[in-house]
Amino acid sequence: MQRRIFVTGGTGYIGRALIPLLLHRGHQVAALVRQGSGTKVKPGCEIVTGNALDADSYKERLGGYDTFIHLAGVPHPSPAKAREFVEVDLRSAQGAIRVAANAGIQHFIYLSVAQPAPVMKAYVDVRAACEASLRASGLNATIVRPWYVLGPGHRWPVILEPLYRGAAFIPLLREGATRLGLVTLDQMVLTLAAATEDIATGVRVFEVPDIRRLGAATV
Repeated sequence: MQRRIFVTGGTGYIGRALIPLLLHRGHQVAALVRQGSGTKVKPGCEIVTGNALDADSYKERLGGYDTFIHLAGVPHPSPAKAREFVEVDLRSAQGAIRVAANAGIQHFIYLSVAQPAPVMKAYVDVRAACEASLRASGLNATIVRPWYVLGPGHRWPVILEPLYRGAAFIPLLREGATRLGLVTLDQMVLTLAAATEDIATGVRVFEVPDIRRLGAATV
């Protein structure tokens, strides 16, 4: 079934890869972009000018959309960006959840992060708070929890793969190594597309193993 999808963060790392796939699959897609950033969006995608940090700037444009994908957030997260996670990630997500619920969105898809985790506490805490807001909203929702997404310009953790493989053989480390495993950009966009085409009832969570499973499909 064709979906009408509203995307925040559509000009970011994952959004730029996801939107062409959604269009290829026949969905109608609108991307929220800042003034002057429309050229970063693939032709065929509707452009909605607004501010992800001010949900009221785009709430009137949500009519007719059934799916909301929230990808907006601080790029290249690091422990030094704790304040930005609150000012950008938390603010944008909670605003998006509020206006999506008021607009009667059928399905909200939220890009979160694997948790619990031994590092990046501020980032994980903010994403967990956003998940809590989503659960409290009453929206049907899919929460996607990658740890690190390998792709162009995001490949340095590949050097850790031998450590992950080794940890898989150690019972005390196996669960954490699986939950905090690496996924690829292709796996992520295929997982998000699959979530779009299968509306959740209540709240469901896709962890790293789910992302790898769903990401094994073809376009």
